[in-house]
Amino acid sequence: MKDPVCWMDVDPNDPAGVSEYHGKTYYFCSEHCKHEFDANPADYVDEKKAANRRAAKAAALATSLAKNAEYTCPMHPEVIQIGPGTCPKCGMALEPKSFSLDHEEDRSEEKDFKRRLIVALVLSIPLLVISMGMMHLRWLEFVLATPVVLGCGWPFLKRGWQSIPSRNLNMFTLIALGVVAAYAFSVMAMFFPGLFPLAVRDAHGEVPLYFEASAVIVTLVLVGQLLELSARHQTSAALRSLLQLAPKTGRRLNADGSEADVSLDEIQVGDHLRVRPGEKVPLDGTIIEGQSSIDESMVTGESVPVAKGPQDSVIGATVNLNGSFVMEVTHVGAETVLSQIVQSVSEAQRSRAPVQKLADQVAGVFVPLVVAAAVITFGVWWAVGPEPRLAHAIVNAIAVLIIACPCALGLATPMAIMVAMGRGAHLGVLFRSAEAIEVLRKVNVLVVDKTGTLTEGKPRLVHLSAFGRYTENEILALAAAIEKASEHPLAHAIVSEAEARGLYVAKVSDFESVTGMGVQGTVTGKHIRLGNSQFVPNAPIQSIEALRDQGQTLLALSVNNEPVGLIGVADPVKASSANAIRKLQQAGISVLMVSGDHIKTAHAVGRVVGVDEILAEKSPQEKLAVIQGLQREGKIVAMAGDGINDAPALAQANVGIAMGTGTDVALQSAAVTLVKGDLDGIARAIDLSHATMKNIRQNLAFAFGYNLIGVPIAAGVLYPLVGWLLNPMVAAAAMSLSSVSVITNSLRLRRHSERK
Repeated sequence: MKDPVCWMDVDPNDPAGVSEYHGKTYYFCSEHCKHEFDANPADYVDEKKAANRRAAKAAALATSLAKNAEYTCPMHPEVIQIGPGTCPKCGMALEPKSFSLDHEEDRSEEKDFKRRLIVALVLSIPLLVISMGMMHLRWLEFVLATPVVLGCGWPFLKRGWQSIPSRNLNMFTLIALGVVAAYAFSVMAMFFPGLFPLAVRDAHGEVPLYFEASAVIVTLVLVGQLLELSARHQTSAALRSLLQLAPKTGRRLNADGSEADVSLDEIQVGDHLRVRPGEKVPLDGTIIEGQSSIDESMVTGESVPVAKGPQDSVIGATVNLNGSFVMEVTHVGAETVLSQIVQSVSEAQRSRAPVQKLADQVAGVFVPLVVAAAVITFGVWWAVGPEPRLAHAIVNAIAVLIIACPCALGLATPMAIMVAMGRGAHLGVLFRSAEAIEVLRKVNVLVVDKTGTLTEGKPRLVHLSAFGRYTENEILALAAAIEKASEHPLAHAIVSEAEARGLYVAKVSDFESVTGMGVQGTVTGKHIRLGNSQFVPNAPIQSIEALRDQGQTLLALSVNNEPVGLIGVADPVKASSANAIRKLQQAGISVLMVSGDHIKTAHAVGRVVGVDEILAEKSPQEKLAVIQGLQREGKIVAMAGDGINDAPALAQANVGIAMGTGTDVALQSAAVTLVKGDLDGIARAIDLSHATMKNIRQNLAFAFGYNLIGVPIAAGVLYPLVGWLLNPMVAAAAMSLSSVSVITNSLRLRRHSERK
C-alpha cells in the first residue's frame, strides 16, 4: 500500500512501519518520514480508489468552504452575501471577497452556461436553416425556439425581471425585453394571426416570425457571458498563482532531534524548520542556523539573489538557492507576507476609482434612455415606416434594446483596475485602493524620508582610525566591549563589526550611559569612554567635522582620558536610490528629502542621490506641515517613508507610499506599499498608474463610442440612405463582442512592463 501523503511504499508487515497508539494502528512509509495515517491497509491497496477518495474529500471541503465564503460584485463592491450568486443591481455573477487555496474558485455558473450554450447551439442552428425559407415548418420553429428562449435563456429573463421591481435596470433588462418581445410577437403571430392587420403580413399573407432572432440572441448572449466569465477568471489568476507558489509542506525539526515533512497547517509559530538547497521557504521566519542566497523575486520583483544568514528574515514561498539553513517560524496562515499581499490586492481590486463615478452616473440613466429610444424607434417606424410597418417597428426596437446593453460601460473601469492590481502585485507594488492608482499619475512632487527610504536603515561601521600605540582592531575591540552593554542603535553596528572580524570582546564593568553624550566603563582595568567630542576630552575636532560632512556619525574613543581612535558609523545609501530619483526627475517629478536627521548627515545623503531640495532636523509634525504647505500651493504630493514618524505625513499626502521594510504603522497609513522597499518601485508604480488610466480611458471611449454609433444604426437611420437595417441577431453579437473587447483590452495590462 501507499502513504497517502508522500505516496511512498508502506509495508504493513514491517514492525518499524507500524505503531499502536490509543487503540489505533498507525502506519509509516518506507522512508519513515512520519506521515501517520490510521487506516486499514486494505483501504490503500487500490491506488486509484485511494486517489479518488482523496479527490472527493478535497472537492467536498472546497464546496463547503465556497458556500460559506463571502461573495461580492466586481461592479458594485457594496453588494456582499454569503455564498455564490448574482448581483441584485447589475445581474453579474458574484466573486469571492478573498482568495484561498483551501477552496476552489466557484465556476458553477460558467459550467451551467456551457451546458445551456450546447443545447442552444443544437437547437438554434436548424432553427436558422428552417427560417430561411421553409414556411411550412412554422410549428417546428416554435418547438425549437421555446427550449432555447425559456430554458437556455431563463437566467437572463429572470435577472431582467428582478431588475424591474428593484428599480436596478441593467443590461439584462434590455436583453430580457428584446428576447421576450421577439418571442411573444412570434407566438401571437403563429397562434392568433387574425389579430394582425394586413399591413403586417408578407407577400404570402403570413405574419413574419422572429423565433430564430429570439433564439440566436439568447445563444449569442450565452457566448458573450461565457467569454466574460472566462476573462474575469483570468483577472484573479495572478493572485491564485501567487498563492500556489507556496510549498505544501515544511520539514520540521522535532524535540527528539528527528525531522519530518508536515503539512503547513500543522506548523505553528516558534517551530523550527530545515530548508534545503533548491527548496522553497515554507513560511515567514528568521534564520537561526546556516546561511544561503534567497531568490525573492516572487515578492520583490528583483531577480538578484539576496544573501541571508543568522537573524535575517526570510519570506514564505521564496526559493532557497544554494545553502541549507534552519529557520524559526514567525508567521503562519493569513499572517504571512504572501497571504497579506494576496488579501490586500483582493480588497483593493474591489475598490472604486473616482473616474468610475462618471460611468456610474451615465449607467444610472442609460437604461431608461435606451428604453425610451426603443419606444421612439417603434413609434417612428409604425407611423411613417415602409410596409410591413409593425414588423419593421418591432424588429428595430428590439435591435435598439439589444445593442445598447451597458455591460461594456460597466466593465470599463473595474476590469482595468482588477488587472492592474494583480500586475502590480507581481511587480512588487501593492495598491491599497483604486483611487491610489488614479491619483498617483497626477503626482508632481515626491517627498521622501532619508532613513530606510533613501538609505538602508541599518547603520554600519564605515570608518575606523587609531592614534598612537593602539591598532584599529584593538580600538574596535574596546569599543565593542563597552557598546555590548548599550541599547543605542549605533552599538549594534560596532559589535557586529567586531564579531565579523573575530575579535575577542572583553567584559565591561561600572558601565554608565550618559544621555546625549556617550557611554563609559572599565574594560580590562582601563577606563574607557566612547561618545561625542564633548564627552571625550581632546578629541580631534577637525577630523570629526570632516567625516561628519560625509554623512557619518562619529564617535571618539579614549583610554584613561587619552583619545586613541575615531569610529564612524553611517547608514549606507541604497544602491538603487540615485538612479530611481533620476528617473522620477526625468518624468517631471520634483523630489524633496525631508529628514529628522542631523543637517550635515542629511545633506551628505541628499548630495549623493541628487534630490532637488533637502530639509533636515524635521519632527513628525514639521514633516506633516511641509506636506500641507505643498498642497496649499496646488501640488499633488506623494510621500515615501518607512517609520512611525512618517505615518502622519503618509496619511496627509495625496498618495502615501510605504517601504515594505517599514513599520506596521507606516504600512497602514499608506495607499501604496513597495514590497522590496526601494524607490525603483515608485517609478514602476507611477508607470503602471499611467498605463492603467490610459487603459480605462480607452475602455470608456470604446463603450461610449460603441453606443453612440450602434443605437442610431439599430434604430434604422441608415435605411433611408442605403436601405440597410440591423438584424437583432447581429445586434446581439455586437453587444457581446463589445464587452469582450473591453475585457481583452484590460487584460493587456497583465503584460505591462514586459514590453519595455
